[in-house]
This record gives sequence, structure tokens and C-alpha cells, in this order.
Amino acid sequence: MANDIFNFKQFSVRQDLAAMKVGTDGVLLGAWASVQGAQSALDVGTGTGLVALMLAQRTEYAQIHAIELDEAAYQQAMLNFTASPWVERLNVIHADFKTYDPALKYDLIVSNPPYFNHSLKNPCDKKSLARHTDKLDYTELIKGAAKLLQDTGRFCVVLPAAEKLNFQEIAAQYGLKLNKTLCVKPTPSKPPKRAVMEFSLLSTLVEEHELIIEEFGRHQYSEAYKQLNKDFYLAF
Repeated sequence: MANDIFNFKQFSVRQDLAAMKVGTDGVLLGAWASVQGAQSALDVGTGTGLVALMLAQRTEYAQIHAIELDEAAYQQAMLNFTASPWVERLNVIHADFKTYDPALKYDLIVSNPPYFNHSLKNPCDKKSLARHTDKLDYTELIKGAAKLLQDTGRFCVVLPAAEKLNFQEIAAQYGLKLNKTLCVKPTPSKPPKRAVMEFSLLSTLVEEHELIIEEFGRHQYSEAYKQLNKDFYLAF
């Protein structure tokens, strides 16, 4: 069972109300997504608010919005934002992303989205909503991101590696082009488990990188993984 509070170097995340707890996927996304030049950011399906909090730590002035459909998770994110050092720059919105229509466009949009398309549902309804694409499928997420991005903005997601090509093909239908990919391997001998991807409306040369989490054994983290997360995890 996950602890009710997960402590990072500069903030803590309460997770007793939210169905989905702090995990590697969210931390990867929050640490990897480029914040260069970002004055506004949107975290889609914020859950506990983890990724939004990480973006706040990594930026000095950016206004960060976080949208969440689930009532309990929305309340959780609000509590975590209020307790953080960046409460004046964080705003959680209780709404459905499919109908979200703000007055502004964003320099950066991030999402650790639901991604289990064809698997059995979890008996916990809230966890099922958080983990499956029934309420927000890839097409709806991509369509919304393309609509809300600044012309020079970036859209970053973390997905199972097996979903990478499918997601890329849908993104192309809405004018979003793949710019960067981080293929994440649990160990050197295992295939990639996650893909962290950056899209934009601009065509660039595609950068592809690889990250190994545990290089020499259980909890023996690679230097690259520790370097990526050194500003967040207490152990690093």
C-alpha cells in the first residue's frame, strides 16, 4: 500500500484521496518535459498534482493550470498546491478536458494519460477511470492539446512503449509532429517499457534517446536516471 504522503526535496504530495498514487511515470514526465521559455503550462488529468508541482519547481514565473475530472483527485491536487511553495502560480480546475475552453493558449501541455485500451477494468471505479481511456481517449487528448497549444508550444506525454506508434499516428492527423522521444528501459536487458514523447506544431529533426532505470540490480539506479531526477527524489 502506498504511503499517504510522498516527500520530495522541495514539496510533498498527499495521495490519500486520489486513486492513482505517485509513480515513476509521472516523475519521468515532470522531470523530462522541456520548460524552456514556458510562461504558461497545462497538466491534463493532474491527479495528485505531481507533474504540475514539478513544473512549478522547474520554472520561475510560469503560470501552471491543472485540470482534473475526478472530484476527490481535484480536492487532493488543491490541497497539495496550497501546501506548496508555488501556490500563487498553481491553479487546479475541476472540469472535463473534452469541454475545456480557456481564453488562453499554452506554451506547454503535459499529460500522464489513461492508457489501458483493451484490458480488464480495475474493480475500484476511480482507479479504473484514472487508468483506462474510456473517459479521455487518445484522439480526444490529442485534439484538445492541438487546439490549446501556442504555435511554438510543446505537448509532452508518457505512454507504454507499445502505444508509441499509435499515438504518433493519431497526433499527425491533428498536425502534431513528434520532436523528441525518451525510450525508458527498466534494466539493460529488458525492452523499453515507457516512451516519453514531445510533440509540437513545428517540424524538426526527431531526437531519440534511451534511459535505463536500474542498471546494476534492484534499486541500483543508473547515473542518467539519478541525474534526471536529482532535484526531486530525496535519495538522489
